[in-house]
Amino acid sequence: MPDRPFHHGNLRAALLDEAEKVLRERGARALSLRELARAAGVSHGAPRTHFIDRNALLDALAERGFLRLTAEMRTAADGATGDHAALLRAVASAYVRFAVREPALLDLMFAAKVDGPSKEVQHAAEALFETMAGIMNAGVKAGAYNANDVTRFTLLLSATMQGIASLVASRRITPPQGESLIDDAITVFLAGATATAARQRNGSGPTAHTHPHTDPQPH
Repeated sequence: MPDRPFHHGNLRAALLDEAEKVLRERGARALSLRELARAAGVSHGAPRTHFIDRNALLDALAERGFLRLTAEMRTAADGATGDHAALLRAVASAYVRFAVREPALLDLMFAAKVDGPSKEVQHAAEALFETMAGIMNAGVKAGAYNANDVTRFTLLLSATMQGIASLVASRRITPPQGESLIDDAITVFLAGATATAARQRNGSGPTAHTHPHTDPQPH
Protein backbone atom coordinates (compact mmCIF):
# COMPACT_ATOMS: atom_id res chain seq x y z
CA MET A 1 0.00 0.00 0.00
CA PRO A 2 1.46 3.39 -0.92
CA ASP A 3 2.45 5.64 1.92
CA ARG A 4 0.38 8.79 1.39
CA PRO A 5 -0.64 10.06 4.82
CA PHE A 6 -3.25 12.79 5.02
CA HIS A 7 -3.41 15.57 7.56
CA HIS A 8 -6.47 15.58 9.75
CA GLY A 9 -9.41 17.13 7.95
CA ASN A 10 -8.43 16.71 4.32
CA LEU A 11 -9.04 12.98 3.83
CA ARG A 12 -12.67 13.65 2.93
CA ALA A 13 -11.68 16.13 0.22
CA ALA A 14 -8.99 13.77 -1.10
CA LEU A 15 -11.48 10.91 -1.30
CA LEU A 16 -14.00 13.08 -3.13
CA ASP A 17 -11.32 14.24 -5.56
CA GLU A 18 -10.41 10.64 -6.29
CA ALA A 19 -14.09 9.68 -6.55
CA GLU A 20 -14.67 12.45 -9.10
CA LYS A 21 -11.76 11.13 -11.14
CA VAL A 22 -13.20 7.61 -11.10
CA LEU A 23 -16.66 8.93 -11.93
CA ARG A 24 -15.27 10.94 -14.85
CA GLU A 25 -13.19 8.10 -16.26
CA ARG A 26 -15.19 4.95 -15.47
CA GLY A 27 -18.65 5.99 -14.30
CA ALA A 28 -20.59 5.68 -11.06
CA ARG A 29 -20.65 1.87 -11.11
CA ALA A 30 -16.88 1.82 -10.62
CA LEU A 31 -17.06 3.78 -7.37
CA SER A 32 -16.11 1.77 -4.31
CA LEU A 33 -15.12 2.95 -0.82
CA ARG A 34 -12.57 0.14 -0.60
CA GLU A 35 -10.98 1.13 -3.93
CA LEU A 36 -10.91 4.78 -2.91
CA ALA A 37 -9.17 3.84 0.33
CA ARG A 38 -6.58 1.88 -1.62
CA ALA A 39 -5.98 4.81 -3.97
CA ALA A 40 -5.64 7.18 -1.02
CA GLY A 41 -3.22 4.87 0.77
CA VAL A 42 -5.37 4.50 3.89
CA SER A 43 -7.03 1.55 5.60
CA HIS A 44 -10.17 0.22 3.94
CA GLY A 45 -12.25 1.38 6.91
CA ALA A 46 -10.94 4.95 6.92
CA PRO A 47 -13.43 6.35 4.34
CA ARG A 48 -16.34 5.30 6.58
CA THR A 49 -15.30 8.04 8.97
CA HIS A 50 -16.68 10.44 6.36
CA PHE A 51 -19.08 8.28 4.30
CA ILE A 52 -21.11 5.66 6.12
CA ASP A 53 -21.68 3.77 2.87
CA ARG A 54 -21.48 4.10 -0.90
CA ASN A 55 -24.76 6.00 -1.08
CA ALA A 56 -23.37 8.62 1.28
CA LEU A 57 -20.40 9.00 -1.05
CA LEU A 58 -22.72 9.47 -4.04
CA ASP A 59 -24.71 12.06 -2.09
CA ALA A 60 -21.52 13.94 -1.25
CA LEU A 61 -20.51 13.95 -4.91
CA ALA A 62 -23.96 15.19 -5.94
CA GLU A 63 -23.85 17.93 -3.32
CA ARG A 64 -20.41 18.98 -4.55
CA GLY A 65 -21.68 19.09 -8.12
CA PHE A 66 -24.68 21.26 -7.27
CA LEU A 67 -22.52 23.70 -5.31
CA ARG A 68 -19.94 23.93 -8.09
CA LEU A 69 -22.55 24.43 -10.81
CA THR A 70 -24.26 27.10 -8.73
CA ALA A 71 -20.97 28.94 -8.23
CA GLU A 72 -20.16 28.80 -11.95
CA MET A 73 -23.59 30.12 -12.90
CA ARG A 74 -23.28 32.97 -10.40
CA THR A 75 -19.88 33.86 -11.80
CA ALA A 76 -21.32 33.87 -15.33
CA ALA A 77 -24.22 36.07 -14.21
CA ASP A 78 -21.89 38.51 -12.45
CA GLY A 79 -19.73 38.81 -15.55
CA ALA A 80 -22.58 39.24 -18.03
CA THR A 81 -22.89 42.58 -19.76
CA GLY A 82 -25.76 43.89 -21.84
CA ASP A 83 -29.48 43.25 -21.64
CA HIS A 84 -31.44 40.49 -19.91
CA ALA A 85 -31.08 38.22 -22.94
CA ALA A 86 -27.30 38.45 -22.62
CA LEU A 87 -27.56 37.53 -18.94
CA LEU A 88 -29.65 34.45 -19.69
CA ARG A 89 -27.33 33.38 -22.50
CA ALA A 90 -24.29 33.70 -20.22
CA VAL A 91 -25.91 31.58 -17.51
CA ALA A 92 -27.18 28.95 -19.95
CA SER A 93 -23.76 28.71 -21.60
CA ALA A 94 -22.15 28.18 -18.18
CA TYR A 95 -24.60 25.36 -17.51
CA VAL A 96 -23.82 23.66 -20.82
CA ARG A 97 -20.05 24.04 -20.33
CA PHE A 98 -20.39 22.29 -16.97
CA ALA A 99 -22.37 19.49 -18.60
CA VAL A 100 -19.75 19.00 -21.30
CA ARG A 101 -16.93 18.97 -18.77
CA GLU A 102 -18.69 16.80 -16.16
CA PRO A 103 -21.39 14.70 -17.86
CA ALA A 104 -21.21 11.82 -15.38
CA LEU A 105 -21.39 14.17 -12.42
CA LEU A 106 -24.40 15.98 -13.90
CA ASP A 107 -26.12 12.62 -14.44
CA LEU A 108 -25.42 11.73 -10.81
CA MET A 109 -26.82 15.06 -9.62
CA PHE A 110 -30.08 14.50 -11.47
CA ALA A 111 -30.28 10.74 -11.01
CA ALA A 112 -33.62 8.96 -10.69
CA LYS A 113 -33.49 8.74 -6.89
CA VAL A 114 -35.67 11.57 -5.58
CA ASP A 115 -37.18 10.08 -2.42
CA GLY A 116 -35.45 11.03 0.78
CA PRO A 117 -32.29 12.73 -0.47
CA SER A 118 -29.84 13.84 2.19
CA LYS A 119 -30.40 17.30 3.63
CA GLU A 120 -27.08 18.40 2.17
CA VAL A 121 -28.06 17.37 -1.35
CA GLN A 122 -31.51 18.90 -0.97
CA HIS A 123 -30.07 22.21 0.24
CA ALA A 124 -27.46 22.27 -2.53
CA ALA A 125 -30.12 21.58 -5.17
CA GLU A 126 -32.34 24.29 -3.70
CA ALA A 127 -29.42 26.73 -3.82
CA LEU A 128 -29.09 26.09 -7.55
CA PHE A 129 -32.81 26.63 -8.09
CA GLU A 130 -32.77 29.80 -5.95
CA THR A 131 -29.84 31.12 -7.94
CA MET A 132 -31.80 30.57 -11.14
CA ALA A 133 -34.84 32.26 -9.60
CA GLY A 134 -32.70 35.25 -8.62
CA ILE A 135 -31.37 35.52 -12.16
CA MET A 136 -34.89 35.28 -13.52
CA ASN A 137 -36.07 38.02 -11.15
CA ALA A 138 -33.79 40.38 -13.03
CA GLY A 139 -36.14 39.90 -15.97
CA VAL A 140 -38.99 41.39 -13.97
CA LYS A 141 -36.98 44.56 -13.42
CA ALA A 142 -36.14 44.60 -17.12
CA GLY A 143 -39.84 44.33 -18.00
CA ALA A 144 -39.45 41.00 -19.80
CA TYR A 145 -42.14 39.26 -17.76
CA ASN A 146 -44.25 39.66 -14.63
CA ALA A 147 -43.22 38.64 -11.12
CA ASN A 148 -45.97 36.02 -10.81
CA ASP A 149 -44.42 34.12 -13.74
CA VAL A 150 -40.88 33.87 -12.31
CA THR A 151 -41.28 30.39 -10.77
CA ARG A 152 -42.88 28.95 -13.89
CA PHE A 153 -40.31 30.51 -16.22
CA THR A 154 -37.44 29.44 -13.95
CA LEU A 155 -38.56 25.84 -14.30
CA LEU A 156 -39.04 26.23 -18.04
CA LEU A 157 -35.59 27.70 -18.61
CA SER A 158 -33.97 25.15 -16.27
CA ALA A 159 -35.57 22.31 -18.23
CA THR A 160 -34.42 23.88 -21.49
CA MET A 161 -30.82 24.19 -20.28
CA GLN A 162 -30.85 20.61 -19.00
CA GLY A 163 -32.13 19.38 -22.35
CA ILE A 164 -29.51 21.24 -24.37
CA ALA A 165 -26.79 20.18 -21.93
CA SER A 166 -27.83 16.53 -22.28
CA LEU A 167 -27.70 16.73 -26.07
CA VAL A 168 -24.22 18.24 -26.01
CA ALA A 169 -22.88 15.97 -23.27
CA SER A 170 -24.12 12.86 -25.10
CA ARG A 171 -22.55 14.19 -28.34
CA ARG A 172 -25.89 14.21 -30.13
CA ILE A 173 -24.98 17.76 -31.10
CA THR A 174 -21.70 19.70 -31.05
CA PRO A 175 -20.90 22.44 -28.52
CA PRO A 176 -21.27 25.15 -31.24
CA GLN A 177 -24.69 23.70 -32.10
CA GLY A 178 -25.50 23.84 -28.41
CA GLU A 179 -24.60 27.53 -28.29
CA SER A 180 -26.85 28.15 -31.31
CA LEU A 181 -29.67 26.30 -29.57
CA ILE A 182 -29.16 28.45 -26.49
CA ASP A 183 -29.45 31.61 -28.60
CA ASP A 184 -32.61 30.33 -30.29
CA ALA A 185 -34.15 29.14 -27.01
CA ILE A 186 -33.52 32.44 -25.23
CA THR A 187 -34.90 34.42 -28.18
CA VAL A 188 -38.09 32.33 -28.36
CA PHE A 189 -38.44 32.22 -24.58
CA LEU A 190 -38.21 35.99 -24.14
CA ALA A 191 -40.51 36.67 -27.07
CA GLY A 192 -43.15 34.41 -25.57
CA ALA A 193 -42.61 35.74 -22.04
CA THR A 194 -42.92 39.35 -23.20
CA ALA A 195 -46.11 38.56 -25.12
CA THR A 196 -47.58 36.82 -22.06
CA ALA A 197 -46.71 39.79 -19.86
CA ALA A 198 -48.37 42.15 -22.32
CA ARG A 199 -51.56 40.07 -22.35
CA GLN A 200 -51.62 40.02 -18.58
CA ARG A 201 -51.20 43.79 -18.37
CA ASN A 202 -54.05 44.21 -20.83
CA GLY A 203 -56.25 41.85 -18.84
CA SER A 204 -56.56 39.33 -21.67
CA GLY A 205 -54.49 36.55 -20.15
CA PRO A 206 -54.12 34.62 -16.89
CA THR A 207 -52.37 36.35 -14.01
CA ALA A 208 -51.70 33.33 -11.86
CA HIS A 209 -50.75 29.71 -12.43
CA THR A 210 -51.13 26.67 -10.27
CA HIS A 211 -48.27 24.19 -10.15
CA PRO A 212 -48.53 21.00 -8.11
CA HIS A 213 -44.78 20.73 -7.56
CA THR A 214 -41.98 23.22 -8.18
CA ASP A 215 -39.15 21.81 -6.06
CA PRO A 216 -35.98 20.73 -7.88
CA GLN A 217 -35.53 16.97 -8.20
CA PRO A 218 -32.03 16.21 -6.94
CA HIS A 219 -30.18 12.95 -6.60
